[in-house]
Amino acid sequence: MKIGAAMAFGAHTSPEFIRDSVQLVEEKGIDSIWLPEHVLFFPDYGSEYPYSDTGRIPGDPEGILDPFTAMTFIASVTQKVRLGTGICLVPQRQPVYTAKMVADVDFLSGGRVDFGVGIGWLKEEFDNLGMDFSTRAKTCDEYIDAMQALWSPGISEFKGETVNLHPCHFNPKPVQTPHPPIFFGGESGPAMRRVAERGQGWYAYDISPEGLAEKLPVLDEKLAANGRSRDDLTLYVGPNRHPINTDTTQAYAALGVEQIIAPLGARSLDKLALRADALIDSIRG
Repeated sequence: MKIGAAMAFGAHTSPEFIRDSVQLVEEKGIDSIWLPEHVLFFPDYGSEYPYSDTGRIPGDPEGILDPFTAMTFIASVTQKVRLGTGICLVPQRQPVYTAKMVADVDFLSGGRVDFGVGIGWLKEEFDNLGMDFSTRAKTCDEYIDAMQALWSPGISEFKGETVNLHPCHFNPKPVQTPHPPIFFGGESGPAMRRVAERGQGWYAYDISPEGLAEKLPVLDEKLAANGRSRDDLTLYVGPNRHPINTDTTQAYAALGVEQIIAPLGARSLDKLALRADALIDSIRG
């Protein structure tokens, strides 16, 4: 079972501490680092965070680094650990610039990017960015299609409802072909539709082995409708509120999960090392 570390860096983590942290994670043999995205947080909000008991983001964060900026920095101080967006809020971003960031980080890292994608839940963030929260699912679909056109070899071109690209040069292309794997987040029926139609992977979150087993027949049905099967996908899980131990790891593995992604952070390197060792032991024994 591969292990992913979900890490968030902000104003209280110095560049030196970030460098030392990610190098430690890589040295421990953890396979990937996943970075979240929110450009704005709010002291008060009406939106309900779907993965906590309170409906609020745990820890009430006030700011984190942009994932692509952080990934570029991390790529420069590591050699092999993969770098994932966990997750990128595609429908609230300009798609050409997002495609550019994905491609450039993949280029600079030597092909180490996993593009985790979601449609977002924080309406207040969309409102303050002047983006339409109600159409975010449809917007995400079109933006992904436009990005794939930009990542394709040669001259790029795309025509959609909101994105129209005349024949243009878009370089460098990603190192990974046809592009970095796209992992869609979300556990709803529409989210699994996006996985089935456009995804190379599913990043299921806050889900137990039993819950995942209930969802997989729905995913299989949607994949079959698109002429695909689960053999065409890579399945990652972030258990979140569900326990991680050798028993649950075996249960996830039996369902086809290839990587477990868990939060990993600390205020000191010594504590981070202890927590990394504990995470590895809980998954690999």
